[in-house]
Order: sequence, then structure tokens, then C-alpha cells
Amino acid sequence: MTDQITGVATLAGGCFWCLEAVYEQVHGVEKSVSGYTGGHLVNPTYRQVCSETTGHAEAVQLTFDPEIISYKDILEVFFAIHDPTTLNRQGNDIGESYRSAIFYHDREQKDIAEKTITELA
Repeated sequence: MTDQITGVATLAGGCFWCLEAVYEQVHGVEKSVSGYTGGHLVNPTYRQVCSETTGHAEAVQLTFDPEIISYKDILEVFFAIHDPTTLNRQGNDIGESYRSAIFYHDREQKDIAEKTITELA
């Protein structure tokens, strides 16, 4: 038996439940977990994040099978389901915690994200 290699992607694009709901339907995404990332407080509460003082963003962390879906494909879905050009806002959700961000896990993800953004611009 061989170990299956899994990919991890962490994305913020407004309401984490909205992102999670879409990615749960994407073939190759094995797990989708909503939470907060990018801030300075460890394990913030919902109220703390809503205070706009922790620096966190609502995000989803995806575990995916790169044999089925690539990181670039994950990002293409990401850009199709939200508007990264609205600063600190997605629809009726307003505030820094609803910002658009890609939290890459390694240099390769950073390079892919930058290339994808350039291609879509």
C-alpha cells in the first residue's frame, strides 16, 4: 500500500460557509474546514474576530487529492465564486474578516497563485 499524497489549500473569500459549501461539491476535494486565519490572536472567538481587532479572515482549509484536482484548479474555482476586487467585502458581509486572501503553504503554491492572478487580471 502506498501513502496517498494530499494537498492543502487555505483560502479566504468572504463568508467561510459559502466557500465551504461550494468546495464540498468539487470532485477531488476531500475535506473542507471553516475557521479563522491571518490574525495575531491564537484561537479567536467569533466575537473577537467580529470586533475587527484580531486581523483574522474567515477562511476555509481544503484537503484535496492532487491526482484528481490541481491547486491551480482549486484557485480557479476560488476566483469564480467570489469577487476579489471588493476590498473587505463579499455581498452583504462587510469588514476586514471578509477580505479575499490566499494563504499559501509553500513556494510552489505562492508561484501558482501569483501566476493565476496574473492570468486572470
